[in-house]
Amino acid sequence: MANHAKVVQTFPSACIPPPSGGLPVEVSLIAQLGHGSGDHLFASALKRQQAHEYFVDALDEPSARLGGTDLPKGDATSLYSFAVGAQGHPFHRHAGHRVFTAISGSGGAQLRFSTATPEQIEADPPSFIRTLHYINIPPDCLFTVRFGGDTWHQFAPLAKNTLHPAFFALSCHTNELGGDLPEPVRTQVLANKASIPSLTMLLPPCIDKLLRSTPVDHLHIPTTHLSLDTPPGTLQGVLCKSARCVAGLIRGAWADWRHSNGFLFESGGRHTVTELDHAPADSLLLRQLMEVSCHHEDMFCLTLTNQDLGTRDASVLLSCLLNGFLNSPPSGVSRMMALRNLLVRPIGLRTSPLACPVSSLLSSAKNNLFDQRFPVLDQAIDHDNACAQVVLGADDKHLIFRSCVSVRVVSNQQIDITLGTRVHCKNLFGTIYMGMIDLIHRRYITPAMLRLAVEQAFPLQKLAGSEHAAAPFPIHPTANAH
Repeated sequence: MANHAKVVQTFPSACIPPPSGGLPVEVSLIAQLGHGSGDHLFASALKRQQAHEYFVDALDEPSARLGGTDLPKGDATSLYSFAVGAQGHPFHRHAGHRVFTAISGSGGAQLRFSTATPEQIEADPPSFIRTLHYINIPPDCLFTVRFGGDTWHQFAPLAKNTLHPAFFALSCHTNELGGDLPEPVRTQVLANKASIPSLTMLLPPCIDKLLRSTPVDHLHIPTTHLSLDTPPGTLQGVLCKSARCVAGLIRGAWADWRHSNGFLFESGGRHTVTELDHAPADSLLLRQLMEVSCHHEDMFCLTLTNQDLGTRDASVLLSCLLNGFLNSPPSGVSRMMALRNLLVRPIGLRTSPLACPVSSLLSSAKNNLFDQRFPVLDQAIDHDNACAQVVLGADDKHLIFRSCVSVRVVSNQQIDITLGTRVHCKNLFGTIYMGMIDLIHRRYITPAMLRLAVEQAFPLQKLAGSEHAAAPFPIHPTANAH
């Protein structure tokens, strides 16, 4: 087979034109994923699908309606997920056009199509078999399928008696009312209560009987083999498939055993953290580490709008914020700090349960306290108490860091809260250390710390009036949102 394989520079594709002149069957192979990915995705996605509100398990094709039609607004499309397991499913057809994207199991998948029309089948039942065409999909592959209504199709694993599923797919029904729908089914669609089983028509009894009496496995069915990286039928391809099958069994069992939870978080836009290009002109951070070179600098801002905090005194608000840093550290940052402390303790570096930007709040120093309880290196409150800021920091063997936390009351409707850091690396180890943590520091550690401290210090239930009345945060024109 490999000697006759055609090399293509784009997505390997197959097209089956129907003799009747209708829409063709089109299949494209997009990408091959890591070993065992197909079985792993199938097991985890199937669990989530089973918990869906509109989950249906029928016709050996468990499915869920993810998005229904909105016919009053002129939208007749719908979106479904569906799975085909290790036993495959029966031949069937739909009245409407179908487009779906799928990931094959770690044993591969076989797509079977018959382009015989209902009229041809009624007049000549064996025409169903004569118009059969198979398309083989390799293991762990992302692929797309498109075909017109009334196309008979059946999907199954590539090998018989396998432990691997065929695939998991997302299917777009481009027109839920398309094709010659039976009246009861049309009524369901109009009521937005359709499902994949209700839109499915099985083989006529005569064709089902014909297939049972004439096993198609014993016939020569035209087959298109799609493949990536290695030609079909080569030793390399066989070895790769064997490795993927073993990995798929392991990863599929792991995904089936573990929980497949998802997560949903809605901030309402009120706690968006943005990274500023530079510190405000009056920030105390600009006065830090002036005598040495600065190897890292950042400044993050979170803006509160239309929120009743009970006071507009910046010093009081800053005290609440510092308390928030102490009482509400992100759990992910705390775990990272615990690991970091374990690794650096043997070489004598400074350790703390809080991340560096605010870790010095746990210092025992008493010579300079903000609000008579928070140890700081420097502090400033302007004359009308509209802006309050403190400098935190420490010196270690490998680096020196200084952080500035500030609260600025811009107006009765806006309060800007900032957290910025400067770092001087004292040696090569410090430079390597900062290089390793710079990205995660900017993308996760500082934004998460600032967000959770604000949430703890200024709960949303103190919002003045309706939540919907809050204006969106003003975003710095050159800021990057986190």
